[in-house]
Amino acid sequence: MSGEAALVPDAIARLAGGNPSEAFLAPHHLEAASRVTRLFERAHLRQRVTMSYDPARIGRSRGGAQGDLSDTSVDARKKLSAVAKAMSPDCWGVLSDVCLFDKGLQVIEVERCWPRRSAKLVLRIGLDQVASQMGLGELAVGQGGAASRSWLPERLPMF
Repeated sequence: MSGEAALVPDAIARLAGGNPSEAFLAPHHLEAASRVTRLFERAHLRQRVTMSYDPARIGRSRGGAQGDLSDTSVDARKKLSAVAKAMSPDCWGVLSDVCLFDKGLQVIEVERCWPRRSAKLVLRIGLDQVASQMGLGELAVGQGGAASRSWLPERLPMF
């Protein structure tokens, strides 16, 4: 769990921290943010700051960036694109700034000239939309009463 907790951005962790009855974000919001962050990491979309001396990158041409991606990265990019298309642009913008680029909510409000505490509300709306897309809810609901199965043959009665 500690590895997953590191994937939740600080801004979201602060909104979900403390007493669960008083927290602004519910656990399904945290899980949705963690899944979006993991998708972003698998898609390899984070900008590089330093030079990479990887032999596969040194000799390649600039136009072939899409061909060098693994299937996992391409799949993660498609999933992120589907999530972004299903949301309003403002919600996706705030969600991507917080979950993907680790911006603080005050920075987002200043950049967009929004009133105070408005990014917090837009973030919650965006996390609700992502959670509903991914099938996450406030309550854990399992499958209905399924018949139990066994790999052993049915036992014969003893008497």
